Amino acid sequence: MRIAVLTSGGDAPGMNATIRAVVRTVDGAGGEAVGVRHGFAGLLAADWLPLGARDVGGIVDRGGTMLGSARCPEFRTADAQERAAANLRAAEIDGVVVIGGNGTQTGANALARLGLAVNGVASTIDNDLEGTDITLGVDTALNVALESVDRLRTTAASHDRAFLVEVMGRDCGYLAVAAAITGGAEAVVTPELPTTPDELAATLAASRARGKRHAIVVVAEGVPGGAMGFARAFAARPDLGLDLRVTILGHVQRGARPSAFDRLLGTRLGHAAATALLEGRHGFLFGLSEAAVRAVPLADVAGRTRPLDPMLLKLAATMAR
Repeated sequence: MRIAVLTSGGDAPGMNATIRAVVRTVDGAGGEAVGVRHGFAGLLAADWLPLGARDVGGIVDRGGTMLGSARCPEFRTADAQERAAANLRAAEIDGVVVIGGNGTQTGANALARLGLAVNGVASTIDNDLEGTDITLGVDTALNVALESVDRLRTTAASHDRAFLVEVMGRDCGYLAVAAAITGGAEAVVTPELPTTPDELAATLAASRARGKRHAIVVVAEGVPGGAMGFARAFAARPDLGLDLRVTILGHVQRGARPSAFDRLLGTRLGHAAATALLEGRHGFLFGLSEAAVRAVPLADVAGRTRPLDPMLLKLAATMAR
């Protein structure tokens, strides 16, 4: 069999481990693996890269993706999807492993509906994909954010200051909440829990009244205005008495070396997705549920996002006391 593998959307630590697992699983079964450069754009351009076991040596510890990734708005159209399917058939590719998040798996499902053998691997640092408890890249991104929060707390304590730390998470506040809980933050602001500057000021004032001389506030980038929006609001209100500093972590969270967890997760999911294609099972998203690799129908996850667990928000508030 000839199996293709592609990465699409935002890069995530562990993607290379997944590519490696797919290639070596296919190679070990006597098949041929083919990489697709730059995601769905590569499908439209028929940009193939033959891959053998040695071609993916030494990539398991690298962040990002050796195949490159790109967002491809054109692929949302039926015409582009038909052209991609035609290119795959012309190249005599028997199946595709698609690695990525919500938009990527929606594209994978579109190919599956055209009769192609497709399996997905759940990969996004936002951890908002249906059908899996945790997605590839989350552990690494969270640990990068946590290390930064830990360092900023040291400085905050030295100067009795409050720090606003902006982490990634356009529509989902998972990274922000998890970093707040594990980093001992005094407050967290997410798209799921709108907070006004006055409300945040009251929270920090109550924290100071309890004896805390410094504060860390973790802000998800998807909050309107972001961390800088809060900083500007506080600057206009000197009566609040807050000495604030802002740190925006941005894409530094994406580019780290994948953690052991993400390397192992990517390997397990890539192997499972490729094995299923070799065995004639397709149309599934592979993720982790209750510590086991699970397959759920792509049709059940396409176009859907998993909401943030409200219990995490309650836990963050309790731990901030």
